[in-house]
Amino acid sequence: MQKLLIVATLTFSLVNPTAEAAEYNIRVGLWEIATTSDLLLLVPRLPSEQMKNIKDLAKEYGFEMPQIEDGAAISKVCVTPEMANQKTLPTFYQEQAGCSSKKATRDGNNYHVEFSCDGADLKGNGIAKANLTSAESFTGQTTFKGSAQGTPVNEKADITGKWLDANCGSVKPI
Repeated sequence: MQKLLIVATLTFSLVNPTAEAAEYNIRVGLWEIATTSDLLLLVPRLPSEQMKNIKDLAKEYGFEMPQIEDGAAISKVCVTPEMANQKTLPTFYQEQAGCSSKKATRDGNNYHVEFSCDGADLKGNGIAKANLTSAESFTGQTTFKGSAQGTPVNEKADITGKWLDANCGSVKPI
């Protein structure tokens, strides 16, 4: 159960990284995304075998587990010119988790999207918000209420992003 909740937290945290704003155009290139949540504070307590299972589950959903330290998941994301030019947020891993975006709005540098999940393991609704503080940084938050494998979930995650470099190096676009 914990492994699905962690994957769900990471899935929803990756909704925010490429919010485009009217005043700011997000920079193309390599970004570092930090997601913090109470759920991520539990990761150090997990037995190594359970952590391996979580990593395997993340791969099953199509992504690598980010580094998790002190209640924060740190990952690198490559933003392409196409992603930066979109008028809506990319879905990233939502589809793999059985989720879809709806009611996406943008007002200046603020972005708001509602999403719903009706997958085999994850059901419920959430909201993702992002604020582009410059072309090279953003803050955001996701909330989700529903169930994961039949267990009630009420999760919140805070997200920050900062641009690192124009070259993504070995990090592939999502």
